[in-house]
Amino acid sequence: MRSVRALITGIGGIGGVNFVNALRLAESQVGLKLYLVGTDHNPYYIHFASVDTRYRTPRHDDPTFLSTLLDIIKRHGIEFLHPHPSVEARVVASNRELFDLIKVRTYLPSPESIAPDKDVIVEKMVRAGVPVPKTVAIKSLDDINEAFSRLGSPLWIRARRGAGGRLSLKVNSPEEAKLWVKLNVIQGRASIEDFIIQEYLPGRDLAFDSLWYRGKLVTSYSRERIEYPFKHISLSGITGTPSVARIISNDEVNKVGVRAVLALDPEPHGFYSVDLKEGPDGKIMVTEVDGKWHTTAPLWGFSMAKAYQEPRYNLAYIYLALGMWGELPWDLPQYDLFPSDHYLIRQMDSGVLLMRGRDGNLWRIL
Repeated sequence: MRSVRALITGIGGIGGVNFVNALRLAESQVGLKLYLVGTDHNPYYIHFASVDTRYRTPRHDDPTFLSTLLDIIKRHGIEFLHPHPSVEARVVASNRELFDLIKVRTYLPSPESIAPDKDVIVEKMVRAGVPVPKTVAIKSLDDINEAFSRLGSPLWIRARRGAGGRLSLKVNSPEEAKLWVKLNVIQGRASIEDFIIQEYLPGRDLAFDSLWYRGKLVTSYSRERIEYPFKHISLSGITGTPSVARIISNDEVNKVGVRAVLALDPEPHGFYSVDLKEGPDGKIMVTEVDGKWHTTAPLWGFSMAKAYQEPRYNLAYIYLALGMWGELPWDLPQYDLFPSDHYLIRQMDSGVLLMRGRDGNLWRIL
């Protein structure tokens, strides 16, 4: 029986909880013995994840963040470090040599590929010929007038950095866009230069999740986001991670997703997420690509592995096995890891359901 002593950061976040749950399932399905140490900055949410030991740590931008992780690693004989939130993953990836020196394994992309500026993403995609929405970077409010003159109406305004549709809004006129920027500047959430404005894409909201190892695609899956939690109280209707999503099999999404990852990082290594939307003509365009986990990626693996009693679906375990031992436990398809037409249904205080579309079969996952 193989054993691993792992440190997982961000265990209070939804993604961190999902990641820990998936690893705990792997313990029973593949005969793995885990000792998990978890960290988080939030004093309340830190208690959700099923770890053996937990520590509250400083924020990722605190000067003592790295030294705190190193102390925990030495105290518990940690062999593998997984920083789950992208802001923490970027800090660890930027200081990888500190962990290499004490022989702690990580499985992370280059720091430049983690949570990149969205304007930089657009530039890289355009250079590589990957389809993206027409975009204007906002340096002054006058740029908003130019955007509507060039791109028409409506448009989509959003923050250059951050996940979960941060500061995004559909705007129908320069006046609306300027008021949105001014409000967020006045209330201290952003500066004018923190925004970009793009053509509005009204079609399906899609995602491509992929695991890479030293430049080679290991496996991937695609999905369509159908509903978001509390969308009725969000101006944009986008509230981060979806409450309902379904697995799809789409060759064009697979092709564009791979091209987007390679445009961001010519030698991808780790987990990469791609957000895509359909334009009015059905053309698929990349709206974001990032060297990080989507919130539900480990949950999809956990749900499918639990429902079908098939450990090959467990993405968190596959990631751990590659990062820890450099080997795949099974042969996996490069595309469409999960069978299509399965719905992941989530709602606060209601649990998680997996539904098979063709016959309505339901599994209660959590």
